Amino acid sequence: MGYVWKRFEEQQLTWLVRLILVLAVFTGAGAAFASVPDDNSAASLHAKHAALANRLHDNPFKRALYLDSSETSSGLKGDVYTLVDYPMARVSAALDDPAHWCEVLILHINTKHCRASAGRNGNVLTVSVGRKTAQPLEDAYPIEFAYRAASVTPSYLEIRLDAEKGPMSTSNYRILLQAVPIGKGQTFMRLTYSYDYGLAGRLAMKSYLATIGSDKVGFTPVGRQSNGEPEYIGGVRGVVERNTMRYYLAIDSYLASLSSPPPLQIQRRLQSWYAATEQYPRQLYEIERTVYMDMKRSEYLRQQASY
Repeated sequence: MGYVWKRFEEQQLTWLVRLILVLAVFTGAGAAFASVPDDNSAASLHAKHAALANRLHDNPFKRALYLDSSETSSGLKGDVYTLVDYPMARVSAALDDPAHWCEVLILHINTKHCRASAGRNGNVLTVSVGRKTAQPLEDAYPIEFAYRAASVTPSYLEIRLDAEKGPMSTSNYRILLQAVPIGKGQTFMRLTYSYDYGLAGRLAMKSYLATIGSDKVGFTPVGRQSNGEPEYIGGVRGVVERNTMRYYLAIDSYLASLSSPPPLQIQRRLQSWYAATEQYPRQLYEIERTVYMDMKRSEYLRQQASY
């Protein structure tokens, strides 16, 4: 999701990517489900909070946050752990609603549209993803997420969004949100973003990282440059770290906006999301503020009109 290789975003489909599209059609390449550990419980999340106590308060993010990522032969996963100054009841009320998730996801620069609906097997989010600039909705790629509130209690929240298929042989997308109350009006949250990719996706990613994505980096430090500045992880883990952070910032911006009067909330969310990305320009800068704001206002109105 987010057109991880970004060639669609730039409309620079070279002969290699065209070949990859053909491979995707004729090989039907797929992959196993991205591995997510079976640690989905309130107890394990409290234990993680205790283990990360020092890192949450001593880190380069300028907020109580820890980010991790992993790569397998067929998939990627990013995790954000964060302590937020919102009570559990507020977090739960805000995120235990599929329509509210559309309000969250539209903030992401690559999300063009989101619609929540009741499907035969439960709630569904149809999320259209595309370029980082304005584009007709019919040119975006729709992904259907099954929405499930696995646990909604005063002591533990777990929301799952799962999609079987994505663009270019990517599959098994998962957005997992977990939260527990910590006390003093704070909530500890974990956001997991993961997906698998097949042959076409692997080749396209390789092409992207060798060309227009060659200078992109993530957040995990891997050393120091000759000038003393941090050197950050690149490659596919850099890709998943950037998108995981974008989704986390969307959730945080949505939660922050709820203290504003309803007519002002969307403006505050957009401003908050963009301002947050400005804190990490090396990783997250893509377009100017006015371009983002104009594009997102238009996309939000288009999204609202579809209901």
